[in-house]
Amino acid sequence: MSACVPAPADSARTKHVHPPHSPPPGPRRFRIAGADVSASIAVFLIALPLSLGIALATGAPLQAGLVAAAVGGIVAGRIGGCPLQVSGPAAGLTVVTADLIQQYGWRTTCAITVLAGLAQLGLGCLRVARSALAVSPAIVHGMLAGIGVTIAVAQLHIVLGGTPQSAVPENLAALPAQLANLHPADVAVSVLTLTLLFLWPRLPGRVGRVLGKLPAALIAVAAATALAALTGLRLPKVDLPSWSSHALAALPDGPVLGLVAAVLTTTLVCSVQSLLGAVAVDKLVAARPGLTGRVRRSDLDRELLGQGAANVVSGSLGGLPIAGVAVRSSANVAAGAVSRNSTMLHGGYVVIAALLLVPALELIPLASLAALVMSVGLKMVSLNHIRTVTRHREVLVYAVTTGGVVFFGVLEGVALGIAVAVGVALHRLTRTRITHEETEGGHHIHVRGQLTFLAVPRLSRVLHQVPHGADAVVELDGSFMDHAAYETLQDWQKTHTAQGGSVDITGRRPGLRISEPVEVDDCRCRPWTAWRNHQCERPPTATAPPDAGSQDTTGVADLTGGAGGREGITTSSPTDLARGISAFQRNTAPHVRGELARLAREGQQPSQLFLTCADSRVVTSMITSSGPGDLFVVRNVGNFVPPPGEESGDDSVAAAIEYAVDVLKVRSITVCGHSGCGAMQALLGTEPGGAQTPLKRWLRHGLPSLARTPGGGDGAGGPRLAGRAAADTAERLCLANVVQQLEHLRAHESVSRALAAGGADGGLELHGMYFHVGEAQAYLLAEEAGEDGEAVFRRVLETDLTA
Repeated sequence: MSACVPAPADSARTKHVHPPHSPPPGPRRFRIAGADVSASIAVFLIALPLSLGIALATGAPLQAGLVAAAVGGIVAGRIGGCPLQVSGPAAGLTVVTADLIQQYGWRTTCAITVLAGLAQLGLGCLRVARSALAVSPAIVHGMLAGIGVTIAVAQLHIVLGGTPQSAVPENLAALPAQLANLHPADVAVSVLTLTLLFLWPRLPGRVGRVLGKLPAALIAVAAATALAALTGLRLPKVDLPSWSSHALAALPDGPVLGLVAAVLTTTLVCSVQSLLGAVAVDKLVAARPGLTGRVRRSDLDRELLGQGAANVVSGSLGGLPIAGVAVRSSANVAAGAVSRNSTMLHGGYVVIAALLLVPALELIPLASLAALVMSVGLKMVSLNHIRTVTRHREVLVYAVTTGGVVFFGVLEGVALGIAVAVGVALHRLTRTRITHEETEGGHHIHVRGQLTFLAVPRLSRVLHQVPHGADAVVELDGSFMDHAAYETLQDWQKTHTAQGGSVDITGRRPGLRISEPVEVDDCRCRPWTAWRNHQCERPPTATAPPDAGSQDTTGVADLTGGAGGREGITTSSPTDLARGISAFQRNTAPHVRGELARLAREGQQPSQLFLTCADSRVVTSMITSSGPGDLFVVRNVGNFVPPPGEESGDDSVAAAIEYAVDVLKVRSITVCGHSGCGAMQALLGTEPGGAQTPLKRWLRHGLPSLARTPGGGDGAGGPRLAGRAAADTAERLCLANVVQQLEHLRAHESVSRALAAGGADGGLELHGMYFHVGEAQAYLLAEEAGEDGEAVFRRVLETDLTA
C-alpha cells in the first residue's frame, strides 16, 4: 500500500482536482516552425554565392568562405544574443583579411582569427558591448564606405579579366592598362551578373512579385554559370580543392606588435559590425507586426560571446573571420523567421552544399562572383548615410575616415576618423558666441553654442554690462551647459534680482526654462517632470486654482510639458505624427497607463467643463495643470456658446453642455478666451453681405460680443485686465466675448437649473478665463466689477489662493 499524505480539513472540495493515476508529462518535442524553414532556405541561397565571392576577394581558399558561413550560422546562431541575425564572412572584413593574408599568409591569418575570437569572448565577459556603440556613426559608416570602395576597385580588375593589386592606389594606377587589355568572356559574364542584380528585384507585375521572392544574387550567379557552360566560354572558374588538403590554423608567425595590431583590428571590425547589425535587426523586428512579442530584444554582450566563439571555431577549422551580415540578416527577417532555428538551419545547408555540391559549385565563373562582391562593395557607400552625416555636420569625419581606410588601411582610417571627431567636438565645445543687445523691453543676451568653463570669462563680462535694476532675458541656444557656467549664471541672476532687476533665462524654444525655478511651498515638481512625479502634496495653506478642477489627488498631469512633451515634436506631417505617437508610447504611456486603466474601469468623472477656443496655442492640460479624467473639454472657433434655440445647424456645443451638466454632474464650467484670437479678428474685419460661408455662419454667434465692445483703439471702456486696460480693440473684444458667452451659457436650461438648485456643496459654478499667450499668464473673471461697473479679469497668482 502506498503511503498517503493526510489532506487538510477543507480539502473535500479539491481532492478530485488531480487524478490519482495521471501519467507523467512526456518529454518536450523539438519543433521547428515552418517560417524558419522557408527563411533558412532563402538565406542559404543568398549566403552560398556571397561566401564564395568574399573568399575570392580576400585571396583565401574558397572553402574558407563556406566554413565561415557554416560556423557563423550554427555556432553564432546558437550562442549569439540576436536570434535573427545571420553571421558569416562579411564584406566589411574583406580588406582586413586580404591584408592579413598578404602579410602573414593564410594559416597565420586563421590563428589571428582565433585570437580575435578569444578577445571577443573576453570583451563579452566584461560586458562592454554597449560601449562599442559609443563610436560615432560617421566613423562607422565612413569605415564601411572605405572598405566598400576598396572592394569595388579591387574586384573591378577581376571583372575585366585581370588580377587585382594589393592596395587601392596601385589598383587605380593599373586600371588604364587593364581597360586596354579586356577579356571579353569575363566582361560578358560580369555584365550579365550586374544586370540581373539590378533588374531582378524590379520585375513588374504579378510575375515580378512571384519571381522577386528568389534571391537576385542566386539568379545572377546561376544565369552567368549557365551562360558560361552553354556557350563554352573559357574563363577562370571556382576551384575547390579536396577537403583533405584544406589548410588549418597554425601558430602565428610574425612580429609581435604587428600581430597584436592585426588582432585588435580584426576584433574591432568584427565586433562593431556585429553589434551595429544586431541593433539594426532589432529595428527590423520591431517593424514587423506580430513579431515583437515572439522575438526577444538583442542581448549585445551575449552576441559578442557568440561572435567570439564562432571566430574561434572558424579560425581553428580554416575559415574566414565572422561577423553579423546585414544582407543576410535583413533577408532572414523579411522571409518571416521567428527564431534562431532559421540561422542554424542555413548553416547546416551550407555544410551539405560544401560536401555534396562541389561539382556544381566548380562551374561558377570567378568573374561572376567578382561582379557580385563588387556590387556589395558599392552598396556599402550609402547615399542615405552621406545625407545623414551631412545633416548632422559630420561629413568631415565621414570623409576623413573613408579616405583613411582607402589609402592607408582600416585601423589607420578609423584612428584618423576618431581624431577628427574629437577635434570637431572640441571645436564645437569651444566655439561659443555671446551677444548683448539693448531693446525697448530691456536687455537681451544671446548665447550661441555650448556653454562651458572656457566661455565663462566672456559670459561674465557680458552679464555685467546689464545695468542694475534692468529687465534682462538670457537666451541659451545650445544643448550643453557645464557646472562652472551654471554657477556663474545663477550667481549673477541672484545678485541682479536682489538689486531690483528681473532675469528670464530661457532656451531656444519658447518657454523652455533652463534655470531651476525657486521651490514654492516645498513642492519639488518641475514643468518638465514626468506626469507620475507630480503626485506631490502642497501644504494646506494653498489649494488648486478654481479652474484646475481636478477631482483626483494625482495632481498635475501636464502631458505636454511632461514626459511626452520633452521631445518638442510638432505633428505637421504623417511622419511627425507617428514620431509624436512613438514618443508618447515610449515616454508618457508608462506613467499614465495605470491611471488610464482606472478611468477605463470606472468611467470618466470630470469635475468641470472647460470650453475654449480651437487655437493650437491654447493647451488646456498645460495651463490648468490637469490630467486624464479631470476636464471635459469642448473646443470651437472663438469659444462660442450659441444661445439655446439658435438655428445654427450645429447642436454640438449645446449637447456637450447638457451631457456635462446632467450626466457627468460637473461642478463648474469655465469659458476661456485667449489673446490673438483669429475668430475675434475675423469678427472685427467682417463686412455685411457677401457669400455666407460656414465660417461666416458660425461667427454670427460672436455678433453680440462685438455689439458690447466699445469702439476705438485707445483701450477705453469695456472689460479690462487687472492693472491695465485692454491693449487694443481685438483684446477688448476677446474679453467681452468671454463675458457674453457666460451670459449665453446661463440661458441653457440644464445650466440654469443646476445654478438654481445650489446645494450644500455650492452647486454649479461658472468661471470666465482669459489666457494671454505671449505672457503665458492666466486671468480669471473677478466676481466683483470694477469702479466703473465693467468686468475685471485678475491674474491668477499663488499668493491669491486661499485655503
